[in-house]
Amino acid sequence: MKLRSLLIKTLMVFAVCAIPYGQFDQRSQLQASTDVVIFSDPSLRERYYQLVAELRCPKCQNQNLADSNAPISKDMKAQIYSMLEAQNTDDEIKGYLVSRYSEFILYRPEVNPGTWFLWFAPLCFVLLGGFIVWRYAFAKPKANPTSAELTADQQAELDKLLEKDSAQ
Repeated sequence: MKLRSLLIKTLMVFAVCAIPYGQFDQRSQLQASTDVVIFSDPSLRERYYQLVAELRCPKCQNQNLADSNAPISKDMKAQIYSMLEAQNTDDEIKGYLVSRYSEFILYRPEVNPGTWFLWFAPLCFVLLGGFIVWRYAFAKPKANPTSAELTADQQAELDKLLEKDSAQ
């Protein structure tokens, strides 16, 4: 019996070790960020890596171009490379990519009428919350209806009810 359980445990260990790595293979993840790009000017390399770190992949949504291995991100990196070699400025490159892929690719979108809600909604919510807290903190206490003075008629009726209750 002990030999049988030992054999089963050993087979289970071998089975776990034999599972292919699949999507957990680190080499495929490193390959996306280690693309070798050769520039005519060494200063362009810094600008390239800064741009691909600042711009978002349209397909992956929450990955920058440097981390993405999607075909569209490869196309965008090639476009950035060619525009840098053509001596375009960073603003020109971003402007071209925004006109082509929308402002979604920017991690820090510009302030314009289309993005006002994105930029100013948090401030409005904080101000609204501050106003509500201030309103409740400094509100006048409401009159307590139990401490109000009774009119003569009300007092007479209350006395009658109390006498009636005490008589029973």
